[in-house]
Amino acid sequence: MEDEQITTYGLIGYPLGHSLSPLMHNTAFRALDVDAVYKLFPLKDEEVEPFFRRLKAAESPIFGINVTVPYKEKVIPFLDALSPYAQKVMAVNTVVITEKRELIGHNTDGPGFLAHLNELNCSLQGKRVSILGAGGAARAIISVLCLQADGPDSVRLYDMEKEKARFLVSDLGQRMDTSVVKVVDSIDDLNIEFADILINATPVGLKKDDPLLVSQELLHKDLFVYDLIYNPARTKLLQMAADHGCRVSNGLGMLLYQGILAFEHWANVELSEVIREQMRMSLERGEVI
Repeated sequence: MEDEQITTYGLIGYPLGHSLSPLMHNTAFRALDVDAVYKLFPLKDEEVEPFFRRLKAAESPIFGINVTVPYKEKVIPFLDALSPYAQKVMAVNTVVITEKRELIGHNTDGPGFLAHLNELNCSLQGKRVSILGAGGAARAIISVLCLQADGPDSVRLYDMEKEKARFLVSDLGQRMDTSVVKVVDSIDDLNIEFADILINATPVGLKKDDPLLVSQELLHKDLFVYDLIYNPARTKLLQMAADHGCRVSNGLGMLLYQGILAFEHWANVELSEVIREQMRMSLERGEVI
């Protein structure tokens, strides 16, 4: 591997061509004058276990990783411990690797999502939320929605794989109150026309030829449409919603905040506002600064 002995952090998932994570993390390393690099590690399914085996080796230069689609749940058996919140969610997007090469799993997706909503002045209290997708990101979001003292009144969840969605809610229900969450059989049953917030937690929209999952007849001007996808900045769903008068946001803010929290876990420091803003600027400009 190039720069093999430089302290390394990175992102595992597949595919990773859309990721902007290296921009913000390498910007933070530069700002802190830290001799480290953040890389992308696109791994196919059969490559994940060997990768984690190598992470345990004393000579490995890697001291922290992020995890994205489709491995946020699959990596858990390879970890030595989970943070209390990651234990509740049972999905991991951040792994801290200690000096003893112990792998500690965290989840910063949920807190990152909440931090972005707070920045957008979007309250969840009493809201009706509809969610597309039942993967690792949806798992984290549903968890924080259910753990909020002043959370939404209802959460409707749809995934093409209905059993996957049912298992998600049933599994989370063993560790938290999921009584506000209902799994539905079709997109029409999401009741988007009556919802306050629609969240796309699927990868549909990453590619130009991806279909629209939601018809415009379901949209209304009081609906806030949040797409976790951030590259492209405007998915077909967000463009249609904006054209229909909805308030919209992509997931770039969530990416930023979960990244800040991940970095703070790795470095065991609190990043200053100056460095946080530099990380934000790197994402907005599309370059390391």
